[in-house]
Formats: sequence, structure tokens, C-alpha cells
Amino acid sequence: MLKPLNERVIIQVQEEEEKTASGIVLPSAAKEKPQVGQVVAVADATDDYTPQVKVGDQVIFEKYAVSEIRYEGEDYLIIKEKDLTAVVE
Repeated sequence: MLKPLNERVIIQVQEEEEKTASGIVLPSAAKEKPQVGQVVAVADATDDYTPQVKVGDQVIFEKYAVSEIRYEGEDYLIIKEKDLTAVVE
């Protein structure tokens, strides 16, 4: 289990193949990564920090503010909560 520290959250991004208008399938490496993901873990609250998101939230994040990791065969992003820009409701 991954547990974020220091006001960070862990996000899982679902990447999908896309087709061009002519039917050519674009692999995920050939397109820009999505900036929306689902929160799978949140750092614990401290005296100076109260999380604004919770596990299961769909969030929009700054695309260059993430650390990419692979854990147990799945890809995740670790990001500081302050670099999240919105919760999708």
C-alpha cells in the first residue's frame, strides 16, 4: 500500500487509446497525458494541514507538478495537494 506524506496525494490516471478521425489508433505515449485522475490516497492531517480532498475524488492537477511511479503493476502520480486545481463533481 502506498501512503503519501507531507501534504501529498496519490492519483491514478486512466489512460485510454484514442482514434483520429481517419481511424488511426494513437497509443498513450503519442498524446499528452490527461490532467484528470482519481485520488487513491491522501496524507494524514497534521496540526498545520487538513486535507481538502478525499479518496475517490476526481481531481484536475497541474501536469508538470507530478512524480510518476509504478507500484504493483499500476501507474500512479504523487502530487502536492496545493498543485491540485479542482475537484470534479
